[in-house]
Amino acid sequence: MDQKRLLAAIALSIGILLIFDVWNRSNQPPRPPTPAQQVETLPTPATPAPRPLAPGETAVSATPGAPAQRIAIENTRVTGAISARGLVMDDLTLTSYRETIRPDSPLVRLFNPRGTAAGYFAQWGWTAADQRTRVPDDNTDWTVTGGPLAPNRPVTFTWDNGQGVLFEMILGLDANYMFTVDQRIHNRTAEPVAVLPWARVRRERTPQVAGFFILHEGYVGVLNERLTEVTYDDGKKEATNRRGPAFQQQDATGWAGFTDKYWLTALMPQDANTRLTHTFRHIADAGVDRWQADVAPNAAQTVAPGATATLATRLFAGAKEVHLLDDYRTRLNILDFDKGIDFGWFYWITKPFFYALDWLFHLTGNFGVAILVFTLLLKIAFFPLANKAYKSMAGMKVLAPKMQELRERHKDDPAALQREMMVLYKESKINPASGCLPILIQIPVFFALYKVLFVTIEMRHAPFFGWIHDLSALDPTNLFNLFGLIPWEPPLFLHMPAWAIIMGITMWIQFKVNPAPPDPIQAKIFAWMPLIFTFMLASFPAGLIIYWAWNNVLSVAQQYYIMKKHGVANPAK
Repeated sequence: MDQKRLLAAIALSIGILLIFDVWNRSNQPPRPPTPAQQVETLPTPATPAPRPLAPGETAVSATPGAPAQRIAIENTRVTGAISARGLVMDDLTLTSYRETIRPDSPLVRLFNPRGTAAGYFAQWGWTAADQRTRVPDDNTDWTVTGGPLAPNRPVTFTWDNGQGVLFEMILGLDANYMFTVDQRIHNRTAEPVAVLPWARVRRERTPQVAGFFILHEGYVGVLNERLTEVTYDDGKKEATNRRGPAFQQQDATGWAGFTDKYWLTALMPQDANTRLTHTFRHIADAGVDRWQADVAPNAAQTVAPGATATLATRLFAGAKEVHLLDDYRTRLNILDFDKGIDFGWFYWITKPFFYALDWLFHLTGNFGVAILVFTLLLKIAFFPLANKAYKSMAGMKVLAPKMQELRERHKDDPAALQREMMVLYKESKINPASGCLPILIQIPVFFALYKVLFVTIEMRHAPFFGWIHDLSALDPTNLFNLFGLIPWEPPLFLHMPAWAIIMGITMWIQFKVNPAPPDPIQAKIFAWMPLIFTFMLASFPAGLIIYWAWNNVLSVAQQYYIMKKHGVANPAK
């Protein structure tokens, strides 16, 4: 009766895990509709007097009442525009990435204008700390010098407040996703002025997140050499409880911004030693949750007559490519910038796994083949440890008749049976627990490879062979619609792809090669493990299932060889 209860408890626990996994994946909240944000009603500034132009300099100013002037952004990785009205970068498209694997799929668009359903933008400005200096606002039309914005072709924005103070912003762009911003204020009056320059990234809705514990999405940064992560849910709770910012770190070095699964926007000073105040804000507006990550000096800048004050920052807005973030970390001295990619607690093993797979990819030209080769290399590296475990398992197979004899002799005396079995193990120099080593080795490898497949953009849309066109996505085939012969899309809990079935078969063969556990309860559990794992892994990325199936094949070959070598006549029995 106790054995039946134990088996029932184990089955119930596994069932709960399976149901939770299916629910977690199939019941993601839909993206909430975001109504157009109301246009702020701000006082219209007086038309500023234009500043003198340098020799050879050209300038374009907006005509009052005309549409906002837009300056194009161009390099080989991005296209977009920045609005000269309010200094808003609200159009940015990543030209190297598409929404789906279809070649005619739309390009990924990162920034969108305010008021759209996917409003997401960067903006720069000043706040009057002395309450008297007139500063630019969302309706200010800046004078533009240069354009389009491109590598080695910065664009300058200027605005005179009509009180003798000139505001200036110089925007630059490298060959990838890094913008440089110099915000300057020139005081040409006879009195000091006090202003607070700032830069912000704003989201006009809560983005749809993966909803899975393995990935962080939300506010992220490395501030004062410490990784900081705040989810949207936690940020909303903190902002409500504190009646203020969701998170704030004053006097901090480092960088921070918004992270999505594959994309990152981050603000940081150009000088790594500069200390700023980093803030994560939640704004509840007409039932819509809006979010903001901003940076500003720790105190207002007091600019003496005839002096100039500058805030020099950077904005990263693009794809979280591992080698690119590594390059920025090293070349621009951005501390731990690669942690914008959520490699997790096992960073020390997950990132080296990526490097290995990426190196093999460049050798083979296919990430799926790289996974197969990498698995083989891992088998070779761990061969001595696995060999010892398989030797013990082979010995267990040889001892099976003697163990059965002991169980029959002491079937009414469990204590005596345990003592006799320990003596038998000791005389035969066998450690029954060593058979677990191959599984224990696979667990961190499995988790690290899962992270690499799940979070690195290099694996996104990476094809294998046949019907696998994206190793980071589900195997699209399904047993329950006869692999596409029936025009029906089964629900996720009935997703049983071809590669999962192959993996289950290889796992069943592996367990058949292994000696049966001496405990009948363990034997029953192990007998069901291939089926349980087949259903549990069916909704995992195809690349991970391919890895597990190939690893099982290599394990079976290794076990068969070792057991045959140690006198097991038919290892599969």
